[in-house]
Amino acid sequence: MAAHALLAILALLLLCAAVTDLKARIIANRLNLAIALLAPLYWWATGLSPWPDMALQAVLGLAVFAVFAAMFALGWMGGGDVKLLGALALWLPWAPLMRMLFAMSLLGGVLTLIVVAVHRFRKLKTNPEVPYGVAIASAGLWVIGELYLNQFA
Repeated sequence: MAAHALLAILALLLLCAAVTDLKARIIANRLNLAIALLAPLYWWATGLSPWPDMALQAVLGLAVFAVFAAMFALGWMGGGDVKLLGALALWLPWAPLMRMLFAMSLLGGVLTLIVVAVHRFRKLKTNPEVPYGVAIASAGLWVIGELYLNQFA
């Protein structure tokens, strides 16, 4: 029961991340921190063992953060997006994490095309800013929903 409640809280936090990124192109550090700090409670609620299960989740989170931090360093992603991905990765085992990253990349590509098209249609002189947190949150919500809606997974 606690695991379900924590996933519901995660879903709400992901919705907040998507909305704030869409409106202001920023994902608050405190929101990412809340997602990251709730993950160990979720591990405990789902019965993960400290070794190797919890350790593996922490390594996955750090690895995802490191990969996307490199993308941030190259100017390809925003810092809030990187932190959101790292925090969300703490919640997802390997296979759901890979599905989330795949869905995120597809949704992010579509979102980027839409933002660029609108930007060009309006003939704006600035560089388009893609609210990639929307793609991250949507993919995260899809994977969370899949755990409950797809009984064959």
